[in-house]
Amino acid sequence: MIPSRVRPAPDADERSLLLGWLNLQRSIIHWKCEGLSEADAHRVVLPTSPNMTMAGLVSHLRWTEHVWFEVILLDSPSDPNPQFADEPDADMLVADVPMAQLLDDYARQCATADEIIAGLPLDTVARHARYGGATLRWILLHMLEETARHAGHADTIRELLDGTTGYY
Repeated sequence: MIPSRVRPAPDADERSLLLGWLNLQRSIIHWKCEGLSEADAHRVVLPTSPNMTMAGLVSHLRWTEHVWFEVILLDSPSDPNPQFADEPDADMLVADVPMAQLLDDYARQCATADEIIAGLPLDTVARHARYGGATLRWILLHMLEETARHAGHADTIRELLDGTTGYY
């Protein structure tokens, strides 16, 4: 289920604020993809970033959710995450994957992350050897930053594709 584009209440508790803002950014990603043709979803519009298509962004965000919540926080196996491939931007190389599938995969990954988050206190420390010391709170803030940054990219890409603009 894709959350609605609603800001969290200003007086909400910390967990509700962190998840509310993250879910707002996640929903903006889905919104920016609404109505795109397959050709546009896979079209490169930024010449200096040939792998950054709308489809590539969605795939990247899906795998970023996987790596931070499953691999780093829970220290689960990373396979088959393409972010660990030798090829740069491998998680964005999705020319043969339909946009609907990428959006469904992203939504499922966000749901998995939400299940993990729900079962842990914000002070939970990541179990991953390299990132031990990162709390769930820190990871949520990082994912909020990461998703918001890419929502900005998606906004620019969408405007370059068909002129559609809008904040949320």
